[in-house]
Amino acid sequence: MAKTDIYTTIGKLMPRGLMKKLRTHLMYSNIQIEPTRFLGFMIVFGILLALIISFTTHATGILPVYMAIIPSFLLLEGLFYVLVLMSVDSKTRFVEEVLPDALQLMASNIRAGLTTDKALLLAARPEFGPLADEIRRIGRELMAGKSFEYSLVKTTRKIKSDVLAKTIDLMVNSVKSGGKLADLLDQISADIRDQQIIKKEIQASVLMYVLFIFIAIALGAPLLFAMSAFLVKMLVTNMMIIGAEMPETLEVGDMPISMTDVQITPEFIQMFALISLSVSSFFGSIIIGLILKGNERAGFKFLPILLGLAIGLFFLGGFVLESMLGGMMEI
Repeated sequence: MAKTDIYTTIGKLMPRGLMKKLRTHLMYSNIQIEPTRFLGFMIVFGILLALIISFTTHATGILPVYMAIIPSFLLLEGLFYVLVLMSVDSKTRFVEEVLPDALQLMASNIRAGLTTDKALLLAARPEFGPLADEIRRIGRELMAGKSFEYSLVKTTRKIKSDVLAKTIDLMVNSVKSGGKLADLLDQISADIRDQQIIKKEIQASVLMYVLFIFIAIALGAPLLFAMSAFLVKMLVTNMMIIGAEMPETLEVGDMPISMTDVQITPEFIQMFALISLSVSSFFGSIIIGLILKGNERAGFKFLPILLGLAIGLFFLGGFVLESMLGGMMEI
């Protein structure tokens, strides 16, 4: 209980604008937690992880603590925010997927002679998930005497979906104009299914572009970087060997080649490769999300796969090259 109080206390210290925005996102998402407590948890957990990462980078000699802690904290908070947005998108996609079945079930109940409120209550099947909760709420409010329009519009406060918002607008206008609600629900259900079929066909047609991006980032780039790192390491080592075997009394003008210090080190190439692979994986996942789903946030789920494969193949490629050719090159 003490930890929960700490999270809530810290969350209350944050700006109201940030709290309001987070509360809206959490309402649209599948995360069932009080916004103030969640924000406090984000801050505390982000600081602790940032400290761990900073001391780790300092111990390995990559970056000092004061240079790593702020970027690490901002990166972790951004990751939390992305996870919330992904939860929002996940809820939206699920609702849009089951919406045609729910509308068709409502229409069948209305045609069976049930009143609108009972038709909605009976259509709230458990498999509809968050949509079932909203349908159940609408049915209860209608039985309590609230207006159909008011109850429907409130649904858009819990589920962020353009398809659902347009469906509710059509239902409200149909009731106002005295149209047949059952026929309208059947027609909307059929239209949404047609749209879903078209989206799947589009995704299938652009799959080749996704595969090309995936192979280039997860396979081509890490292997090329591994080869580059190996060649630089080979050249640096051989230059050091040649320089060590040169006679000390030999003048520079007597040598057919000039020996200079190599400015690019294998460590620099490795760091450059890791940064490049990380950036490429990030933007590649965004592009894949835009191509497949039309939403850049939908591509974040591909980021761990792309990044893991790219970095893994980079180190694996370097290990294989050194195992096969390192002995011949005296590395």
